[in-house]
Amino acid sequence: MKGYRISVLRHGMTDANENGIYIGKTDLPLSSKGAAEIASKMDEFDYPAVHKVYSSPLKRCTETADILFPKTDITIVDDLRELDFGDFENKSVEELINNPDYMKWLKGGKDNRPPNGESLEEMTARTYAGLHNIIMDMMNEGITHSAVITHSGIISNMLSCFGLPKYSPDVLNAPFGEGFDIIVTAQMWLNSQAFEILGYCPYNKVPEEFREIN
Repeated sequence: MKGYRISVLRHGMTDANENGIYIGKTDLPLSSKGAAEIASKMDEFDYPAVHKVYSSPLKRCTETADILFPKTDITIVDDLRELDFGDFENKSVEELINNPDYMKWLKGGKDNRPPNGESLEEMTARTYAGLHNIIMDMMNEGITHSAVITHSGIISNMLSCFGLPKYSPDVLNAPFGEGFDIIVTAQMWLNSQAFEILGYCPYNKVPEEFREIN
């Protein structure tokens, strides 16, 4: 049965990431350090040759895609955008630590959301929708290997909810410019809404925490 391989990668660093500030819908570009780090990783690691790139609409993702896959067509998928942090957007942990709404949000729960923000359940629903559209497009176009450039929260949520075998979201945290390879068949996705987690991407580097679960 035909398999469709997807390399799911996190965008590069922004100034907000460097300063420990929550950004979801805020459309920041890569920082100078972030862009240089992504470019250096291309020399250090082997990124896959893909037939198409699907990206979050935010600049930090499209700019990462342009660096990693400069000759590959990019399709924007709005559902790949990061969680909407609502009132916590553009604030640091230090600014929020005494906020009771923030402490409540940190306790987790699929229906728990930042004030005026998005819940995990809502993010999961649109992540599924975005991934479904990507998989259907790959099948219709005969694309056997693509890349998805998105955000750390989307990656850990996507893989922990729909990936097999089942791993804790904490193990599925992706460094900047890195992520995981997955593979899906039509039968797996249409019957079970699931895919197989193959391993780490880019190649020739396996983080310690991922070695421990295999």
